[in-house]
Amino acid sequence: MPERRLRIAVFSDSALPVLNGVSISVDTMIRQLRDRGHSVHLYTASSKGCKDSDPNTYRFRAIEVPWTKGYSLAVPPFYWMLKKFRANEYDLIHTHTPFTIGFVGLRWAESHEVPIVATYHTLYDRYAHYIPLFPRRYVRFKLAKHTSFYYNRVRHVIVPSQAAQKWLQRHSVTSPITVIPTASAQRRMIDRSEIRQRLGIAPDHKVLLYVGRIAKEKNLPTLLQMTRIVMRQDPSVRLVLVGDGPYREECMRLARDLAIGDRVRFEGFVPRDKVDEYYAASDLFVFSSITETQGLVVQEAMAYGLPAVAVTGGGASECIESGVNGIVVRNDPVEFADA
Repeated sequence: MPERRLRIAVFSDSALPVLNGVSISVDTMIRQLRDRGHSVHLYTASSKGCKDSDPNTYRFRAIEVPWTKGYSLAVPPFYWMLKKFRANEYDLIHTHTPFTIGFVGLRWAESHEVPIVATYHTLYDRYAHYIPLFPRRYVRFKLAKHTSFYYNRVRHVIVPSQAAQKWLQRHSVTSPITVIPTASAQRRMIDRSEIRQRLGIAPDHKVLLYVGRIAKEKNLPTLLQMTRIVMRQDPSVRLVLVGDGPYREECMRLARDLAIGDRVRFEGFVPRDKVDEYYAASDLFVFSSITETQGLVVQEAMAYGLPAVAVTGGGASECIESGVNGIVVRNDPVEFADA
């Protein structure tokens, strides 16, 4: 029996060209659904300078969340969206955020009895430090309560890891939950020697690579302290960090204070189609974040044959089989370095 072709509305505050785990996951999912013949419309936040060639992507004015330097929430025109929904008669609503635009999708699904599923991507309470006007404990409590409230109103929740599933269950989410990790992109054939030469990496250097946002919740001081220990043991080691964020200046200062600034490269933002080159040019992937629901970059690194060392406590460590494709360590610079 042939698969039924569905009309699906997807809601997300994050979408390409903004580069983060959520936007990559959303893009991967939409492409895979369309490959199977489904009609998918994306409702998301506007992005500066972005002009979509896809007629089924609708962008709305976005407001940057104060103090986050890069996170925006879409502010959709509610009545315009109602009109658009009526015209399309969707079979399924799929949200990727429990905030503004995700709530529009929820309200539409409830009022028109359309099935709704939601993917839970982010441990929102771990980002309480971005809202400094209130005590952090209070902000974490309110974010956790809102998360539980939202995901208990959808028919089914999708999570990328068991760590995310356990968090929701621990916070009283009773909706059915299924673990579906985001698939990583296919590996490109890249000449390692040529890329290393072009990136200015000496043949005898051993490159540790981090890919991700340069932000406080990524636990980067542990990564830098570990790197100092390793560099004392092996002067040929270099650390390359691909990504940007509000914590960059502080991390650069810490690298200088640790006397490793000349052997640590902060590459800043790198277009997605160029990140693969850094995977191909490196020798080991290192990931210190304990706030990830999946850590998609760990899987991407493994696709290029890189072993990974990650800190336990988040979803990123679930794709590592210690001693086979990497090592999982405690959140300790010395243990990290010993790995």
